[in-house]
Amino acid sequence: MKILIINSGSSSIKFQLIQMPQASVLASGMVERIGIEGGSISYKNASNDFSKKINFPDHASGLTKIAELLMDRDLGVISSTDELDAVGHRIVHGGKQFTETTQVTEEVKANIRRLFSLAPLHNPAHLNGIEVAEDIFKNASQVCVFDTAFFTSIPQKAYQYAIPKHFMDDSRIRLYGFHGTSHKYVSEKALEHLGKPDAKLITIHLGNGCSMAAIKAGKAIDTSMGFGPANGLIMGTRAGDIDQSVIFYMQEHLGYSVKEVSDILLKQSGMLGLTGYSDLRDIEAAAAEGDEVCGLALEMNAYRIRKFIGAYTAALNGVDAIVFTAGIGENSSTIRSKVCKEMEYIGIELDESLNGQRSKKLREIQSAFSKVKVMVIPTNEELAIATQVFDLIK
Repeated sequence: MKILIINSGSSSIKFQLIQMPQASVLASGMVERIGIEGGSISYKNASNDFSKKINFPDHASGLTKIAELLMDRDLGVISSTDELDAVGHRIVHGGKQFTETTQVTEEVKANIRRLFSLAPLHNPAHLNGIEVAEDIFKNASQVCVFDTAFFTSIPQKAYQYAIPKHFMDDSRIRLYGFHGTSHKYVSEKALEHLGKPDAKLITIHLGNGCSMAAIKAGKAIDTSMGFGPANGLIMGTRAGDIDQSVIFYMQEHLGYSVKEVSDILLKQSGMLGLTGYSDLRDIEAAAAEGDEVCGLALEMNAYRIRKFIGAYTAALNGVDAIVFTAGIGENSSTIRSKVCKEMEYIGIELDESLNGQRSKKLREIQSAFSKVKVMVIPTNEELAIATQVFDLIK
């Protein structure tokens, strides 16, 4: 069964064409910096490795280019769209409606659209991806895998907000959690590597969007994102945690509308608001050249992560391993170093030589004296999604 996985992030699209159940990748690639100058697409299969600088104004243009490459006479791996059995879509927010893998119907699309307000940077791009895929791959089954599903194990003491209870009962306002497919995948890999099924883990997913999860024996007990994918860590364009008094002040005293405040906090804040750059690679490069503003932003980013490590160590009553994953977590030795600095009290100590090595494999980067394992595990949300899609279709 050939399954195309589309994983649309807030500024990127990762894709893989996977032959199941063999789990063999026929083609893969990534569209980067969507809506940002300096966009690009990379694509590879068994015999080709292709990349090109292209600016993509939106996700639809990126998905169209992916389809063209998959069917390209020289670079493609399929000759017709009819060769695809299914397209699996990562959907950030499933609300209370979606707790498991689901085949796309008009009703499913309508429910995803209703959840736009809860994930305004993601769910519109996901629905766009579904509709473009339906148009291009007309005979393939379209299937959704929801990021929020992994966090259904979180106890009520962690998911309920301290506001009048009727908001949760009537309006379903509560913590949901995001990046669940990634947290689930890397935590399973970590447990397998450690050979300890009851291990206490803190998984740290760092990309343009960032989140953390506290996981005990394979089950999530808490996570940094909540009702929407906006709070918690400092992200590419999202502020993360912020005193709600700031929001009231911006509206009541500075004259900003609700929409304007939302746009500021979701699209103009985070690392972009701090530095003028939303891509961490640009920020690290500027900091290395002595830019103090970018240097401070990196320290702020790492400090927020360290605070959550401390909180989750307490929630778990200890920690066996912390896991870095996703684009920044896997590739930024700078962020990993700053996060693990001065963490000896809870048993985290980095080996800077190991930290500086680049690899696409699971690896440990802690020192010989560290009581806690520090791991870098490449996430593979696409394979995790393909497995769930295959099980549903089969």
